[in-house]
Amino acid sequence: MSPLSGVLGEAWALYRRHFAHFILISFVINLVIAAITALLAWGAGTVGAFIGLIFSLFGTFLLQAALVKAVQDVRDGRVDLDLGQTVSAALPFVGSVALASILASIAIGIGFLLIIIPGLILLTFWSLIVPWIVLGGAGTFESFGRSWRTVSGWAWRVFGTYVLVFLILIVGDIVVSLILSALPYGWRSFISNLVVNSLVAPFLAAVVTLVYYRLTAAHGEAAEPSASGAGYGQPGGYGQPGPGPGPADPGDYGQHGPA
Repeated sequence: MSPLSGVLGEAWALYRRHFAHFILISFVINLVIAAITALLAWGAGTVGAFIGLIFSLFGTFLLQAALVKAVQDVRDGRVDLDLGQTVSAALPFVGSVALASILASIAIGIGFLLIIIPGLILLTFWSLIVPWIVLGGAGTFESFGRSWRTVSGWAWRVFGTYVLVFLILIVGDIVVSLILSALPYGWRSFISNLVVNSLVAPFLAAVVTLVYYRLTAAHGEAAEPSASGAGYGQPGGYGQPGPGPGPADPGDYGQHGPA
């Protein structure tokens, strides 16, 4: 049986059970980002808009790290970290998450320009870089190799899972747009983005984080640093580092069949 069997159901159950907690984190961070960005653009014109863009990027990476931390926190069925504690726990990882995400986005974007397929491959194999940084303690560049190794052997399953998530999110976006269709365009766009981002981000984080935990277990890897603090390759640590990202092995996509 695939280690990803039922992962969407588990993610949905986790999302529903801790809905208020996830939405609070997501909504507050998104609201602060939107409010400050709008105020900067309104008060300082072009310069303010540029500063707002930088702040918005920072907020986006903070949200990614915070939601992965939140999913880690509630997997035992309890909420141990409140909003402030979750954000504080995520802050040390924002720099690494930001650099890794920017580099991955550039490479994936180039891949999509090259007849799309390379972009989809990179998107699949590098989809776990944020959990590896936030939960696994990997460095910015190390996270690429770690993610590649963890996804290897299950790439079709991972890709199929993300396709299903994407289709679900499209339906959700359409529903929200229809509900808000009576509002003026400006307000409709602002509220839609805020609501959709706040609702979608926690579910995405739940899916990606659970995929991370399941695949690290399938590979016999430690998903989190050992209590002794041992690092990669040390007794009690992660074992020897896996191979870095390289050309996709056809066996990675063909071994287990499509999702």
